[in-house]
Amino acid sequence: MDISRRDFLKLGSVAAGSLLFPIGTAAAASAATFPLHKRIGEATSVCPYCSVGCGVLIATDAQGHIINTEGDPDNPHNRGALDPKSVSITQLANDPKRLKTVLYRAPNSDKWEEKSWDWAMSEIAKRVKATRDATFKEKEGEVTVNRTEAIAWVGGAANNNEDCYLAAKFARSLGIVYLEHQARI
Repeated sequence: MDISRRDFLKLGSVAAGSLLFPIGTAAAASAATFPLHKRIGEATSVCPYCSVGCGVLIATDAQGHIINTEGDPDNPHNRGALDPKSVSITQLANDPKRLKTVLYRAPNSDKWEEKSWDWAMSEIAKRVKATRDATFKEKEGEVTVNRTEAIAWVGGAANNNEDCYLAAKFARSLGIVYLEHQARI
């Protein structure tokens, strides 16, 4: 009997496959009726920790709570691998000690007060406007500079390129010259 090595491997794999896996539609039908215990949604995101921008797959339940995180195999930065901090995103989101409201401590006070998000946003806007108005320089000698040196802007690693672009445009429109990103600090 003259059989090549290639033919031997082909025959061997077919024989092993028929022994290990049932042939027919019964196996496919039983796999199609596998019951799922809970519905989950999965979305791609970016890890919020360092400036690499690793892709993560975030699984959420029906209420939107994060129940699992894993590396995104389609992301070119990490190709599915995650560091220990990225794996802890689920714990970060579900930690009972995580702040969910705005806490404000007035000057010279020793107590924190709970404030609304609307109050916080309007307070930040008022303070930025007051600081900019008090420190804005239109000219330096004969040169028009239109800047304020009393405000700085720091970007974060969780921001994508579009976020950074818009933040930089916004900061420059205010006259901010001290513009940084956490990856450079």
